Amino acid sequence: MTNADATAGRERLLSRVGLHLEVIYGAQAAQLVAPVVAAMRYSDDMDEPASYQNYWDESDCWMITYATSIHADDEPGLKTLQTFCDRYLADTINGLHILPFYPYSSDDGFAVIDYLAVDAAAGSWDDIRSISERYRLMSDLVINHVSSRSVWFQNFISRKDPGKNYFKETTPREDLSMVVRPRSTPLRTEVDTVDGKRWVWCTFGPDQVDLDFGNPEVLLEFIEIIRFYLEQGVSVLRLDAVAFLWKEPGTTALHDQRTHEIIKLLRTLIDFYDPSVMLITETNVPNRDNLTYFGNSNEAHAIYNFSLPPLLIHTLLTGDCRHLKTWMMSMPPARSGTTYFNFIASHDGIGMRPVDGLLSEAERFRLLETLTGFGGKISLRTGPDGTAHPYEVNISLIDALAGTEDGRDEFQIERFVCAHAIMLALEGIPGIYIHSLLGTPNDYEGLARTGQYRSINRRSWAQGELHELLDDPDSVQAKVLAKLRHLIELRRKQEAFHPNAVQFTLQLGLETFGIWRQSTDRRQDVFSISNVSPDHQSLELANINLVSTDSWWDLISGQRIDEGQTLLELRPYQTVWLTNR
Repeated sequence: MTNADATAGRERLLSRVGLHLEVIYGAQAAQLVAPVVAAMRYSDDMDEPASYQNYWDESDCWMITYATSIHADDEPGLKTLQTFCDRYLADTINGLHILPFYPYSSDDGFAVIDYLAVDAAAGSWDDIRSISERYRLMSDLVINHVSSRSVWFQNFISRKDPGKNYFKETTPREDLSMVVRPRSTPLRTEVDTVDGKRWVWCTFGPDQVDLDFGNPEVLLEFIEIIRFYLEQGVSVLRLDAVAFLWKEPGTTALHDQRTHEIIKLLRTLIDFYDPSVMLITETNVPNRDNLTYFGNSNEAHAIYNFSLPPLLIHTLLTGDCRHLKTWMMSMPPARSGTTYFNFIASHDGIGMRPVDGLLSEAERFRLLETLTGFGGKISLRTGPDGTAHPYEVNISLIDALAGTEDGRDEFQIERFVCAHAIMLALEGIPGIYIHSLLGTPNDYEGLARTGQYRSINRRSWAQGELHELLDDPDSVQAKVLAKLRHLIELRRKQEAFHPNAVQFTLQLGLETFGIWRQSTDRRQDVFSISNVSPDHQSLELANINLVSTDSWWDLISGQRIDEGQTLLELRPYQTVWLTNR
């Protein structure tokens, strides 16, 4: 690259950054461009990144986990985690989303005390760098709020910098009735400071104090944090609760234009730093709002597909896929340079807001009733009308699929595997929670210990106990891991399962859910067809429209479609991946 090319690249970066900052900060923008760019410490050989590039393919599959989801005596969690991944998942996953591994005060890591440190129980930055050399590493940027025990907030109380003006303040007189909340705790928290009482904005609770991005110094702090994470080997940044970032009284304080512009700014800064680094937005909101975080392919590289978990679970509990099909047909294909992040279980619960407008009130009620019958707990949020509404169901996925709306049955594992077979076939990158890979049941001991509903799905396995179970082929853990590994390893070899490959939804009745995937070069087709009911299903092959001149077989079972065969027989909850290559 010539000096002229590098100079032109820097000038284009400065210009784009200036435009973003003008939307966010108006008249202050011009004086902020230089410090914002300087915070990333770009190399001299900067060039403009190519647009609409996919830095992912069908081999991508991530595991979602805490650093301490598995623990061993006298060993930091990150080392224990890497040992587990190298031993059991070396050919299965290539990415790890390690949930917040920083020192924290509550919410299992999401009330961050120090963004630049690794919690002692997790390990060190050396452990993070070691994992990043083997797996593509996603880490959380907890950008909306910070712990009340952080240096920043303690400085807020002491009225000194840095932190004195970092937090969103409000007063009891301001009208916050329209604010959309994910919690039922008070939005305002009163704080005694050295110069009197102040009220701070706390979207998620009094220990998680919201930052004020109206102050550019807060933005600069996070840009420097981002650069530091990238230097440690992080290659995917998950923007936690980013939809709540910009707050104004008299509004919903959700999806503000300046929130979107901050994401666009971060995307620009990261693209020029390293275009292979991904931004993923975590926005647990109704589907239409969620889709806006793609922007015009200039915001998130990927968005969490939040409607998928409740819709897929509803499908398998009812044996009726009509709502899943309707939703799938309404989802726009992701443009090149963007993709969906598909998951059906995570460290949080099964969100209910993402099915607003997708399930009727009666269907939502029945879903909640069924899941609580399988041991789930319902977390509430306070709506603008002041009343409590279900926000999420806290339950392990394997227990969520213990039966149907009619009660428990003998198909729990088959139903559980079916859910993953459907998810793995969909357009997008799959992310699988560690407790799904392990078939971990509801952790009632953890729930009793913390009193927090989310603890029911956040067990920490003792390493010795877990390895003993996984080495026993008759244990639930070994059976589940073997079945899911088989599916994932098959998926990673199919070009038709590229996250951006063509996808069409098939019309095969209510009890059978099917999609057609086709590789970008049109050389491979895969028909993913699942019986979502507890009853045997017979399907006319003519309805699938397999090309008669091709030879077809099921990737999962290895069984071929015989010449002249007219019916496809599906056992309860069986999935086939029919391919011609």
